[in-house]
Amino acid sequence: MGSGAAMSDDALISAAREAALQSYSPYSNYAVGAALRFADGSIVTGTNVENASYGLALCAETVAVAKAMGDGIRGGLQAVAVVGPEGQGTPPITPCGRCRQVLNELAALGGTDPIVLCVGADEVRRVLLSELLPHAFGPDHLGA
Repeated sequence: MGSGAAMSDDALISAAREAALQSYSPYSNYAVGAALRFADGSIVTGTNVENASYGLALCAETVAVAKAMGDGIRGGLQAVAVVGPEGQGTPPITPCGRCRQVLNELAALGGTDPIVLCVGADEVRRVLLSELLPHAFGPDHLGA
């Protein structure tokens, strides 16, 4: 990985951290931010939005994907950064199963396998989406 990629990763993580500041998480007090980077260099962010009806909560990654889709972005997903609370010793956070599936849908539209930067207090774990969600169900399974 060249220094240009590292700089881009740092900027993506910073964008995710900024997004987490907008979290609406009064029930869990677990603020999460996500940032998506596309091939054209654009970054789309999202934060978690909780609800008193717990099942209606939205994850940061899902919010970011919805924003991207709402802006007409349908391909070129290169990287995702996910951050949670970063207290001392906090391990890297990974997208939940639902978010992995939502990210896979967006990635499949552009035929990409984005790197997912899972950020913790002392470590950034870099994992391909296909490693987080092996044998993923996607648009090709529908035969459309």
